[in-house]
Amino acid sequence: MKIIITGGTGFVGNNLQNYLTATYEIETMSVRYEHDQQFDIKADIVIHLAGKAHDLKKVSKPKDYYEANFELTKQLFDAFIVSEASIFIFMSTVKAVADEVKGILSEDEIPDPKTHYGIAKQQAEQYILNKEVPEGKRVYILRPCMIHGPGNKGNLNLLYQLVAKGLPWPLGDFKNKRSFLSIENLCFVIKELLENSAIPSGVYQVSDDLPLSTNQLIQLLGTSLNKKSNIWNISSSLVKGVAKLGDYLHFPLNSERLQKLTENYVVSNRKIVTAMGKPLPIQSEEGLLKTFQSFKK
Repeated sequence: MKIIITGGTGFVGNNLQNYLTATYEIETMSVRYEHDQQFDIKADIVIHLAGKAHDLKKVSKPKDYYEANFELTKQLFDAFIVSEASIFIFMSTVKAVADEVKGILSEDEIPDPKTHYGIAKQQAEQYILNKEVPEGKRVYILRPCMIHGPGNKGNLNLLYQLVAKGLPWPLGDFKNKRSFLSIENLCFVIKELLENSAIPSGVYQVSDDLPLSTNQLIQLLGTSLNKKSNIWNISSSLVKGVAKLGDYLHFPLNSERLQKLTENYVVSNRKIVTAMGKPLPIQSEEGLLKTFQSFKK
């Protein structure tokens, strides 16, 4: 069977190609939005990974998100509908549902994204869900949480550098929990979707089984570096006060950065695990340790 993967040169795309190449014929497609363009899909499966990621530096224009994440997805999905392809997988994000989570996020949550990134992804989801799909085709929308793995350092590398340099983690008084997603678990889920026709079309969140606190991450980093983790339990109210001052005095720590470092964002993966009927291959801590070990190279 032949698979077309958009965004094949990215972190997820590279890993997915390596994961599937022994079983499937893979063709990568470089795509970007152009007005009135039409795609001619000649494959059995379309995995749409391409899009514009969340811009932490806040220099992107809103139009960039809507063209790359919504309009482009519409064009590809329309092409899939009239093609001979039987499976379409769209890589969305949990940020298409919520920027902040109280409790545990499930697929039943009413979407209320706040950023242009999340709103554009949610618009793409709604377009796909509202489109009539011919019988015999399967369509999956995946909402991954923070993806990590060897070769993708991202925000986790900042914590790694802190522990590697022997610096203390000063936010130990905050008791947050976050869900993460090992790239190996994501690839496993996608392969199951391709091969198990009993998994119904729909929206599925993807995460590792257990959420971890930032304090646990610091401890895991210490384990991977063979160093004792240094966690300071400075009063959270004092830290919040310093962060508020940072909003005005331009300290390295401000309210927005503190929120990102200490927020809760727990995602349920029960729906996809139940649909697959088998467990994920990598446990949360095992996957993170693999990622941390790769930082040494």
